[in-house]
Amino acid sequence: MSGFVIRRAERSDWPRCWAIIQPVFAKGDSYPYPGDMAEEDARRMWLEAPLRCYVAEDADGTLLGTYHLKPNQAGRGDHVCNCGYITAQAARGRGVASAMCRHSQEEAKALGFTAMQFNLVVATNTTAVALWRKLGFGIIGTLPGVFRHDQLGEVDAHIMFKRLT
Repeated sequence: MSGFVIRRAERSDWPRCWAIIQPVFAKGDSYPYPGDMAEEDARRMWLEAPLRCYVAEDADGTLLGTYHLKPNQAGRGDHVCNCGYITAQAARGRGVASAMCRHSQEEAKALGFTAMQFNLVVATNTTAVALWRKLGFGIIGTLPGVFRHDQLGEVDAHIMFKRLT
């Protein structure tokens, strides 16, 4: 994780987070959120509703990525967490997503979670699928045609899972 730090996001980080998140949502190839999602809705969903939100920053303060961590389910399923990660386009290939995922696993364990589940990893997002597999996540199921990809139409998505204990 050389060259950048990961820390808890602050409310003042939101404009820089939005600048990274909005183009990813608009592209329509990896997240199920509407491409024209209102900024206020995105802020609530990404920054406020989760249990925690984090940012990865360069030494000069440039935002490289962001992730959030939350229980995957309420009640009897709240020992399993879920995360969403977005790396800035200009920071891809620098190990930011890998570092954020490793960081999220340590944070999740510290918060008492015993497993992590990704509910909708778009199968055509082969970079993400390969990275999560490299970091120990298994594909526990594939949902046929559940993601409406902006360029490819209906594509499959994986549920991926890893025990943290």
